[in-house]
Amino acid sequence: MYELIKKDGRAKRGRLHTVHGVIETPVFMNVGTAAAIKGAVATTDLQEIKTQVELSNTYHLHVRPGDEVVKKMGGLHRFMNWDKPILTDSGGFQVFSLAGLRRIKEEGVYFNSHIDGRKIFMGPEESMQIQSNLASTIAMAFDECPSSVADREYMEKSVARTTRWLERCKKEMDRLNSLPDTINKHQMLFGINQGGVYEDIRIQHADEISKLDLDGYAVGGLAVGESHEEMYRILDAVVPHLPENKPTYLMGVGTPANILEAVDRGVDFFDCVYPSRNGRHGHVYTNHGKLNLFNAKFELDAKPIEEGCQCPACRNYSRAYIRHLLKAKEMLGMRLCVLHNLYFYNTMMEEIRDAIEQGCYKEYKEKKIAAVTGKNQ
Repeated sequence: MYELIKKDGRAKRGRLHTVHGVIETPVFMNVGTAAAIKGAVATTDLQEIKTQVELSNTYHLHVRPGDEVVKKMGGLHRFMNWDKPILTDSGGFQVFSLAGLRRIKEEGVYFNSHIDGRKIFMGPEESMQIQSNLASTIAMAFDECPSSVADREYMEKSVARTTRWLERCKKEMDRLNSLPDTINKHQMLFGINQGGVYEDIRIQHADEISKLDLDGYAVGGLAVGESHEEMYRILDAVVPHLPENKPTYLMGVGTPANILEAVDRGVDFFDCVYPSRNGRHGHVYTNHGKLNLFNAKFELDAKPIEEGCQCPACRNYSRAYIRHLLKAKEMLGMRLCVLHNLYFYNTMMEEIRDAIEQGCYKEYKEKKIAAVTGKNQ
């Protein structure tokens, strides 16, 4: 159940009650594609850096170790030792990202595994079955994520198919949740809005899927090549057509500035690989812009990554030491940067929630964007 606590303009401060605990929104979900955050980050670390939701991927876990293995181990929560909410992506994005390895049909998608080339079929029912075996808190509907440059005719056909797939997902999830051997009989289902950069297709699709009264709604198919301005234009158009009394999730986004702008347009949920990917390459986020710790100017810098930050890296280590670790290719360097970046994102979401509650979100947004982009120097 989603509880809308406060609105400040279009920004929403909410609370989603789940079988695995309460999610305070807006929230950034920390991405652990294969049931682990890249950069040697354990679930015990996630507790320390204020993670609310961990996100894993249906396709990748189906390929390895296999969703049946995870089910036999008691589900994803027990398998990875995580007691808070987990959202599983449906595998739909791999329809986009593995374009060279798949064929899309009405019944579903035929893949070749990116690991060993073996043939895989995944449709709405298969995606729901895999996610049920994983026993995540929130399952995403199986959809096609078309290219942002797809023409109108292709986009219309793709979105219509995604709607038919969503109806099949809902029916299959209702069935799976009723079975006696299902681990999580309260698994939630979020539908996904598609339509590329065509506002009218997006709006029509949002109106259609809203009628299904799902647990939440995502905006997919953005941050896949279009400009930030186009993304904001689509959010301005489509979010008002999604139910305000349900969480809205912008998939795969993004930078701190992207998140701040999207919250201002009514988005509750976010995920992105940026903080972990950038951290593994020595790029860290601060309230004075992004730093590249490989730079020579940090060689003798005794300061933490950011003064006052309470993440494990900043509480204990200097920029100089972390730079040394990175240069020496010691895994600890990557790990400390990833921990800092995820803590930075999770703390920013706390600040966002506070600003909305206090009714000063627009002022906070402007200051924070200036800070994270280094424009307040």
